[in-house]
Amino acid sequence: MPLFTLRFPADEIAAWAARYDASIDAEVEGEVGPFMRREGYLTRDHFLTLARWKSPRPGPLCARNEPGFVETVTRAAVATTDERFRIEVLRLLQGVDWPTASAILHLGSTEPYPLLDVRALWSLGHDTKPPYTFDLWWAYTTFTRGLAEAQGVSMRTLDRALWKFSEDHQGRLTPAAVPAP
Repeated sequence: MPLFTLRFPADEIAAWAARYDASIDAEVEGEVGPFMRREGYLTRDHFLTLARWKSPRPGPLCARNEPGFVETVTRAAVATTDERFRIEVLRLLQGVDWPTASAILHLGSTEPYPLLDVRALWSLGHDTKPPYTFDLWWAYTTFTRGLAEAQGVSMRTLDRALWKFSEDHQGRLTPAAVPAP
């Protein structure tokens, strides 16, 4: 059985993405992501904005990170060519686990990285949240890169489609229904 199976026809990706409310992404897409791609790191303020956008729950932990540490860690993630180091170094930041680390790469890297998210995983055939590991993240990254390329869409478009399809078909996820990462 394949690790990922898209729950809707791939030729509907653009249509599902178009139904997503992109206004909630304006600040991270218009300011935070471009800054990181241009400068090669995140400021603490940009990091906190991005982390809050991905998930407000770990915000108090994220706020404990010193500005210099945020810059050092995010620079290291951008500078390396080692994929495992790239994702895992971001997890050194307080309040950052796999989903937020993936969001930093998704928005701030010049390479396409997916957002690791229970909604996206549901749209790819996972009824329950699998344990987050490097192997899962890398398989997910490889699968979504291939899918986006095959369909001629950006990773952001694919992510929006996966999220929106889950929102409409899986129903409302509540914090009690989603185990913490």
